[in-house]
Amino acid sequence: QMQLAESGGGLVQAGGSLRLSCVVSRSIININNMGWHRQAPGKQRELVAGITSAGSTVYADSVKGRFTISADNVKNTVDLQMNNLEPEDTAVYYCSVVGRTLRSGWQNYWGQGTQVTVSS
Repeated sequence: QMQLAESGGGLVQAGGSLRLSCVVSRSIININNMGWHRQAPGKQRELVAGITSAGSTVYADSVKGRFTISADNVKNTVDLQMNNLEPEDTAVYYCSVVGRTLRSGWQNYWGQGTQVTVSS
């Protein structure tokens, strides 16, 4: 069963905007942290933005002031609004959730990834 489903990636010119959305399966009954990571070719996966269940947020220095993470507890989604995109933002973006289901303990769930490509 797919626990996280991402959407919203694509191709955009530098300076443009994209909004990524991640729907979290209702089978994950308790959530601690949610976030978006990215991995560019030849580079390690890095945290882009995170949000706790209390609403506290954290951002990578490279995206501060340009990206905004938000969570909707009713829709069970975590979104990433990306503005003023730069070619360096090109990567596969992954949604992640630290949570647990009725059958498992706390663990880190990952989405399948969505490609974001920013052209110069």
